[in-house]
Amino acid sequence: MTRELTIGFLPLVDACLPILAHEHGFAEEAGVSLRLVKDMSWATVLDRLLYGHSDAAHLVAPLAIATTLGRGRPAQPLAVPFVLGLNGNAITLRTQIARQVRPEGHMGEPVQVGAALRRVVQERLAAGSPLRFGVVHRYSSHNYMLRYWLAACGIQPDRDVEIATVAPPFCADALAQGEVDGICVGEPWNSVAVEQGVGEIVLSSAQIWRRGVEKVLALREAVLDERREAVLGLIRALCRAGAHFVDPANWEQNAAILARPQYLDGSAELIRRAISDRLLISRGGALIHYPDFMFQYREAANFPWVSQAEWLYTQMVRWDGMAFDPADAAKAARVFRPDIYRAALLGTDEPLPGASSKVEGSLAARTVVGTQQGAMMLEANSFFDGKVFDPNHIEGYLSSLP
Repeated sequence: MTRELTIGFLPLVDACLPILAHEHGFAEEAGVSLRLVKDMSWATVLDRLLYGHSDAAHLVAPLAIATTLGRGRPAQPLAVPFVLGLNGNAITLRTQIARQVRPEGHMGEPVQVGAALRRVVQERLAAGSPLRFGVVHRYSSHNYMLRYWLAACGIQPDRDVEIATVAPPFCADALAQGEVDGICVGEPWNSVAVEQGVGEIVLSSAQIWRRGVEKVLALREAVLDERREAVLGLIRALCRAGAHFVDPANWEQNAAILARPQYLDGSAELIRRAISDRLLISRGGALIHYPDFMFQYREAANFPWVSQAEWLYTQMVRWDGMAFDPADAAKAARVFRPDIYRAALLGTDEPLPGASSKVEGSLAARTVVGTQQGAMMLEANSFFDGKVFDPNHIEGYLSSLP
């Protein structure tokens, strides 16, 4: 029996897995029929999900937690049984500023770029014209990664710089019109800004947190319970799509599919660059290869680690100016559902971690880890400032942050 699921998404490269699960027939083979609905902002994707117009959504991870906790709207519990990818975002600055803060022809290092940017920030503050950054949503990893980096470099968000919300498809336009001086957004929108000559890429989010959680598959808890078998089939299909997506033999084909009008409606060449971890950081320059810029499969990339949800909660506490609440922390942790992921994949060829939580940022080199099924090796997952997040000591972690 085929079960239909409607999935909302934004036109971003990291919406690839549900799109490819549909286009390559992986979903049908798993007994699921997908109807994909494109929106232009995360607020609309969320509204569609909460009001029952979609069954699941391609969503920025922190927004699933914020919705469950009732930040900005009445609380509705969401569940995340699958991570659609890690990293894949970049920080792009207006061309003149970019050339002041990073080496010509190269992405910079976070510490050096941050130090140079701090000087620009101080000059702009003295002139009464603070720098303004655009992020895709208040509750997005883009916002938290940007803020984490700025604060660690001595730049205080909301005091030294302004941060506004700009929907991904309009980020290049906001740069072009001078509404913002920098953006933190996913592909292909950094590359669009570069091709238009309105900005240059200075950092990738993978340089800030090497294995930072990014987009997720989110459902209302009630839908997960009601449509459990369909969701389990979808997870199996998404894993097959992930393996297909990262295979270099499929890059051309998949870039062409994603570029179609009903999906990203963009340049297959720009999409292929992102898929292959190659970025044009300045117009007329050479392509830069940054391995694992996007990370859609292997090393448990799709596993919903509870510790990642808890780290996102710490950033919500930090930047919303609220007190740590153990009850809220527990609710945030429950949003990520490794139990559903395991149920979908137990008995398949997919490796399953032995644990559901880990110390984030603790690995500096390739490490073999214990598993429930198969063999697994995790590579470096460090934060650029050397901090680690131990989910058993959340309050101590919060007190250590600048």
